[in-house]
Amino acid sequence: MPATIVLKPGKDQSPRRRHPWVFSGAIARLQGEAKEGDAVRVQAANGDLLGTGHFSPGGSIAVRLFDFGTEAQLPSPAFWEEKLRNAYQLRQRLDLATGTGTTDVYRLTHGEGDGLPGLIIDVYGDTAVIQAHSPGMYFARHEIAAALQAVIGSGLRAIYDKSAETVPTQAVPDAQNGYLFGQSSGHEHLVTENGHQFAVDWETGQKTGFFIDQRDNRELLARYSPGRRVLNTFCYTGGFSVYALQAGAELVHSVDASKKAIELTERNAQLSGHAERHAAYAQDVQHFFKNPVSEQPYDLIVLDPPAYAKHLSARHNALMGYKRLNLAG
Repeated sequence: MPATIVLKPGKDQSPRRRHPWVFSGAIARLQGEAKEGDAVRVQAANGDLLGTGHFSPGGSIAVRLFDFGTEAQLPSPAFWEEKLRNAYQLRQRLDLATGTGTTDVYRLTHGEGDGLPGLIIDVYGDTAVIQAHSPGMYFARHEIAAALQAVIGSGLRAIYDKSAETVPTQAVPDAQNGYLFGQSSGHEHLVTENGHQFAVDWETGQKTGFFIDQRDNRELLARYSPGRRVLNTFCYTGGFSVYALQAGAELVHSVDASKKAIELTERNAQLSGHAERHAAYAQDVQHFFKNPVSEQPYDLIVLDPPAYAKHLSARHNALMGYKRLNLAG
């Protein structure tokens, strides 16, 4: 029997409105025993069942709810399959998972947005890459992988778990990346986004291998790129660079401090068929701004730095960092 979290009087309005987070300060008591990542029931002070979710006793967010109401379910093979099927069918209706050939890269689940807090699943052609951001989702990764196979079927040949970088280390100190289903040969995998081909490395690259959430911004940049001089800073895989090249930019310069990122960007520029209008530089961006390679100004600059602050305590230093970056440019 799963444990039950009983909330303090007046603390039930948030889950009744289907907010997926239950904060530790809202909890009156724990009935039963539950450890990190366990599925628990959440109950109002008057006894109403409010939902079910994963328990995290050490954090400010004590429960991440994945189902709501008096009929809320606990995880089971049927539960995971229903959740993933709903997400998959939504992407199909949005023409993101059609298999038409123009795009085979999309985000299948986006945490709370799909009723699966702590779970990211990105699809790259016939491979799904999972990232668990909570212990509960990490512990359920094998059940989630089985449900993925049931939902996508023969279109899925491999599932890679890349949670070691995202699951809280204090809760899961021994998390390791690896294939949960199938295998893949080599680190380079070719995928297609809006007809543009990209080499993606989900095993050793950042995030799940590609910044899928920037698709619309890449399209926007392409609209302004014809005949323009474009600078793409913090370029990573060179997604913005490829869109600008394909759109007819006069030249594109890509800058990233990571040599590996620059190598991947150069590879993607070659795949675009317009590498002769592209140059890449493995340099610190601020150094590049202070020591430009061309006297001619750029018409368009993509400035998308990594997060300088992941906690409130780092806010001041982050603001100074962003200020220095903009002044350098």
